[in-house]
Amino acid sequence: MKAIVVDDFGQENVLKIKELEPFSPGPGQVVVCIAAIGVNPVDTYIRSGMYANKPSLPYTPGNDGAGIVIELGKGVSSVKEGDRVFLTGSLSGTYAEEALCAENQIHPLPDHISFEAGACLGTPYSTAYRALIQKAKPQPGEWLLVHGATGGVGLAAVQIANSIGVPVIATGGTKEGRLLLREQGVEFVLDHNSGAYLDSILEITKGAGANIVLEMLANVNLDKDLKILSQKGRIVIIGNRGEITISPRDAMVKDAVIMGMMLKNALPEELNEIYDALNQGLNDGAIKPIVGQTFSLDKAATAHQMIMTPGAKGNIILVS
Repeated sequence: MKAIVVDDFGQENVLKIKELEPFSPGPGQVVVCIAAIGVNPVDTYIRSGMYANKPSLPYTPGNDGAGIVIELGKGVSSVKEGDRVFLTGSLSGTYAEEALCAENQIHPLPDHISFEAGACLGTPYSTAYRALIQKAKPQPGEWLLVHGATGGVGLAAVQIANSIGVPVIATGGTKEGRLLLREQGVEFVLDHNSGAYLDSILEITKGAGANIVLEMLANVNLDKDLKILSQKGRIVIIGNRGEITISPRDAMVKDAVIMGMMLKNALPEELNEIYDALNQGLNDGAIKPIVGQTFSLDKAATAHQMIMTPGAKGNIILVS
């Protein structure tokens, strides 16, 4: 069984493909033959050793994936061998031909959803749902700004917002990314590299500002977010890669709420709500994961380079 193994934290070159022994599931565990693997920015933070909760070395990266159940441990009753599933975590890491999972880490993948699309679901859609629905709690008539909307989480947030009727303003840094957002039904698509886009947000909202901002790069944009936020608006920080200086008065005068979030902090009942919503969205067509680039497992280092390159357009996937 081939897998990516990290023996030391560092740059992309620490991602090495190795031959490992196949898994044998214990009680309550499931072995999944992995067809596709989701690559997320957090994977790069962990690999670099800069993440707060580092795994013990050596380890296999990855939280997301999709494939077929091939072996069940004692007591597993929710799936059977041959079932198509997507993963929202694993016990072994997903950058591999097989993954060992707890029963509650696998979820049914409808036949009309490809494995590549299924591998996009776990972290991006769970993060977007937690940020928008569980943290920001949109109310009727409120405007949502997805600040950096062309990556996996941003596109997931757009689709979730569309499904519940929240009006969306979305930004993208490339022409191709902005076209993709329009294809997702976003009427107000802005170029966040343009000096005038903040004025456009105020114009679209008739001077009131965005009620909710989902922020993908807070170290660049948090100060800007406060400038175009509505009274009693909420900013949910999803991504950050450094430090930024803001004026607290900008938050004070608007009674603004700035929330950080990490998916790992979600309570079990919150995760259950998320997974129920994902399953419903897959079945009713509200959720349609978008695959941007696909690489073979042995090109994991290239995938890590691409996930951190500006100008995202959909999710990045590895295929085993």
